[in-house]
Amino acid sequence: MDLKNKNVLVVGLARSGVSAANLLFKSGAIVTATDGKGEGELSENIERLKKGISLKLGGHDSVNLEDIDLTVISPGVLWDSPFLDRIRKKGIKIISEVELAFQYLKAPFIAVTGTNGKTTTTTMTGEMLARGGRKVFVGGNIGNPLCEEALNDGRSELVLSEISTFQMEGIETFKPHISAILNITPDHLDRHRDMDEYIELKRRVFVNQDEGDYTILNMDDDITANLSKEGRGRKIFFSRLKEVENGAFVRKDNIFFKMDGREQRVCSLSDLRLIGVHNIENTLASVAISGLCGIPAKAMGEVISEFKGIKHRMEFVREIKGIKFINDSKGTNVGAAVKSLQSFNEPIILIAGGKDKGSDYSPMKNLIEERVKFLILIGDAKKKIAAALNGFKNKIEAVSLEDAVTEAFNRGSKGDVVLLSPACASFDMFRDYEDRGEQFKKIVKKIGQGARDK
Repeated sequence: MDLKNKNVLVVGLARSGVSAANLLFKSGAIVTATDGKGEGELSENIERLKKGISLKLGGHDSVNLEDIDLTVISPGVLWDSPFLDRIRKKGIKIISEVELAFQYLKAPFIAVTGTNGKTTTTTMTGEMLARGGRKVFVGGNIGNPLCEEALNDGRSELVLSEISTFQMEGIETFKPHISAILNITPDHLDRHRDMDEYIELKRRVFVNQDEGDYTILNMDDDITANLSKEGRGRKIFFSRLKEVENGAFVRKDNIFFKMDGREQRVCSLSDLRLIGVHNIENTLASVAISGLCGIPAKAMGEVISEFKGIKHRMEFVREIKGIKFINDSKGTNVGAAVKSLQSFNEPIILIAGGKDKGSDYSPMKNLIEERVKFLILIGDAKKKIAAALNGFKNKIEAVSLEDAVTEAFNRGSKGDVVLLSPACASFDMFRDYEDRGEQFKKIVKKIGQGARDK
């Protein structure tokens, strides 16, 4: 992509927007960056911008579109926003930061997407690849923007990227050598028109692949399994319920990787340190990806036995008077909450709620009736969740997370699990899911200190 002396507009100055702007500037483009937020809110990000990048902050009204040759957007920018519609009407091409980075990077891409488990799978896979001696850059929707690798002249042997539907809205040529779709359940329906559009955006991760590429799919998820008939990449599968011809699977409580008739035992399920059936699926996906990359079974097994998971996803916080507290703040959709509820045989006191994303909460109803001892609802969505669970009596509404955790502790008894798995976004009460999870841990620590002091 030759952008020297081209006028390029970057919309959105979060981390990926800053990296995109810097890469464009380094490439000789004349860069203008715009954001709806003002200079005060963006001061830290502005400091990271190269000198010479023009800024249009506090809205987009002052942006002159007449001379713009290309627009690059951050994932947080609404694809159907009025400003982007203005840009389209001018005939200006719009691409995502992922597409921009792909144009500059030469190393093979590995793209991991799905509704749930992306961060866990991407992180674990990165550790497996590194343990197997591969020089890998891990980024995308997790950690570093992909343009950061391009800014460093693409020195890695592999680029491993967590990919969201937001990033797929603006791709054209993006073609990972290995793509993986972990699962697809309803999410972000406040941003996407409907479930069909959401599935289509997940599909985009493999639409440009050819016969020399690989598409990894979850055979235990009906939607992803049905995608096996699409795309030109070679299909590789993972399943915890049945053996697959090529891919990763479970046999008699052991994980195996099989490819073209050659089979390797990786480890026992008892070696996993992660909680939950969904984390077996995430581990299998990591094995399928790493096995395709030639990582030895021994290296994969070592990582699996050591990997403790990521913060805010089924994270054990502490045990107080026999009650276990689990932080699953990253469970921001119904599918994630369902998987988390399926992970425990103990009585559960569930804390759920937050900012609604257009979700249908009814899929949680049977599991809550079967496994939840008591339900505590918080946030803007609490009334909608309560309505969806009509008939479930053991529930209350709390005005804050602290009240909810305190109420859960007071109602709990030895052997119970207090699970924060909101099934909602966090923005009504917190900065993000990480803030919500950290607040939960602080409250639990405070309760634990009080219990000791008594």
